[in-house]
Amino acid sequence: MKNYKKNLTILLTSLVLMFTSGLALSADKVIKIGYISPQTGPLAGFGEADDYVLDEVREQLKNGIQIGGDQWQVEIIAKDSQSSSNRASELAAELILRDEVHMILVGGTPDTTNPVSDQCEVNEIPCISTVAPWQPWFLGRGGNPEVGFDYTYHFFWGLEDVIGNYTALWDEVNQNGNVGGLFPNDGDGNAWGDKTVGFPPVLEQKGMSLTDPGRYQNMNDDFSSYINAFKNNDVEIITGVMIPPDFTTFWTQAIQQGFKPKVASIGKAILFPSALEALGDNGHNLSSEIWWSPNHPFQSSLNGMSAKQLADGYSTATSKQWTQPIGFVHALFEVAVDVLERSDDPSNPTSITKAIQETDLDTIVGNINWSKGPVKNVAKTPLVAGQWRLVNDKYKYDLVITYNGMAPEIPLTGKTEAID
Repeated sequence: MKNYKKNLTILLTSLVLMFTSGLALSADKVIKIGYISPQTGPLAGFGEADDYVLDEVREQLKNGIQIGGDQWQVEIIAKDSQSSSNRASELAAELILRDEVHMILVGGTPDTTNPVSDQCEVNEIPCISTVAPWQPWFLGRGGNPEVGFDYTYHFFWGLEDVIGNYTALWDEVNQNGNVGGLFPNDGDGNAWGDKTVGFPPVLEQKGMSLTDPGRYQNMNDDFSSYINAFKNNDVEIITGVMIPPDFTTFWTQAIQQGFKPKVASIGKAILFPSALEALGDNGHNLSSEIWWSPNHPFQSSLNGMSAKQLADGYSTATSKQWTQPIGFVHALFEVAVDVLERSDDPSNPTSITKAIQETDLDTIVGNINWSKGPVKNVAKTPLVAGQWRLVNDKYKYDLVITYNGMAPEIPLTGKTEAID
């Protein structure tokens, strides 16, 4: 009887050890992906659809992914930067040092992408970023085009694309060529207003006149001096890259002070339906760049879903109008999964960065391929431009594509009109 009990104890102990070691082995086969975006604060529009996209991606990856013949579970740890660069940097460090993530994904203007990318570069953790023109991300971080970075990679369009789209759209309206600039003192504003890579040299080359009253601080509550400068210089076009609250303030004050240009092409601020709705009926024919829409002819590499299906799914799930970041957040995870599946060792940063460099993937925002440049670590996506139309239908405004000369594969859905 004693021997029986002894043998039973040994057997049970062995089973426990086998079971717990199996759990440990299983736990080791987990890839952790950190994700940072501005979900609250003045840049919250960029993260408004994150929960929906993350739920979709987690459902898609619930059974894990195959890497080198092994099954790996995928854990996504999402963080809110609160629209703060300092907070974004802190969260990246937290994900790297405390959560021990294998890769970080980040989106939502240079205020978020740059500090996160810097932390990843210093700590030698692979990072893929998006939703910031490549110049503020690359040059704003001191990037050398001949050298690039070791661990940080970016996909989006560049200033050359938004400038090309805006100026071509302006050519479709009868205007005098006098442009007013609204460039804040931040990564985007300093790049857009830069005399080398921004709007000034292109406008000069086209024979247009730029009135640039200088940089202002974000969350400005008085644009009277800018409005007066535009009036004094007979400005009929305004452009810039503003956060949503600032453009609402500017446009409201412009209307109150009797300034109404024929064209207003504003980056960042009027990307989202909520920003237009804040203007009441005064947002008709305002124009902006369009990086993604339900009409883009692309589909997801994760689930085959079309751009329209993804946008419609968001609207059905949330009863809200689609927003442009939906496609790019989804594409971030498409690229991440593709990279991990092709990596020799997903727990090795060098293996992951090698797979990133070799990426050639058709995603819901277009093809992503870092070998094509324009500089090391940057892959470009197509860009078109369009206008918001007051429709007062299911939603108050609709965004229509009115210029596609730089990406003809994306169909037009309307014609450019002057502001009424």
